[in-house]
Amino acid sequence: MIRKLASGQYRLYSRKVDPKTGRRRNLGTFDTRVQAEQHEREVQYFKRHG
Repeated sequence: MIRKLASGQYRLYSRKVDPKTGRRRNLGTFDTRVQAEQHEREVQYFKRHG
């Protein structure tokens, strides 16, 4: 899940809520949405093939 921050950057959050904190885990902050989407694909690949 990608959200735009007030600073103009984009942050990638995990799809599931972290049971320990009750919030979504931060998976990285990026300058452009394209970079965030690319990293999201990399994360999904790693989850299946890591």
